[in-house]
Amino acid sequence: MSFELKEHTADVGVAATGETLGELFAAFGDGLTACMCDEFPATGERFSFTVRAESCEAALFDYLDDLIYERDVRLVLPVENETTVREEAGEWVVEASARGVPLADVVARDIKAVTYSEMRIEETPTGWEGYVVFDA
Repeated sequence: MSFELKEHTADVGVAATGETLGELFAAFGDGLTACMCDEFPATGERFSFTVRAESCEAALFDYLDDLIYERDVRLVLPVENETTVREEAGEWVVEASARGVPLADVVARDIKAVTYSEMRIEETPTGWEGYVVFDA
């Protein structure tokens, strides 16, 4: 799994890949972290959450939005993201966890929100790839 930050007019884009859909989502989570912070310490506790949505794109949006919510409410930077993604009874389910580094321990840039603008998720012969834009 990997990600790359991309310049985007007044925002920041993240291109990501993963062998599985879960790895792709986790790479987007790590890309979100990289948008906010260059380095982070080994502090913080793991937390987990579940997202359910009507489409794969909505599940990705809600997953990334929940990471931003955790940052804003719990005052933690979500790092070392892990996810599993599955389709179940007509909805997409994301089981996610991350280590929450206290914001007091880092210098972080603000990311306001995830957007649907240019969002793309595609299966390829070698796994999954996609693109998402964050409002900075």
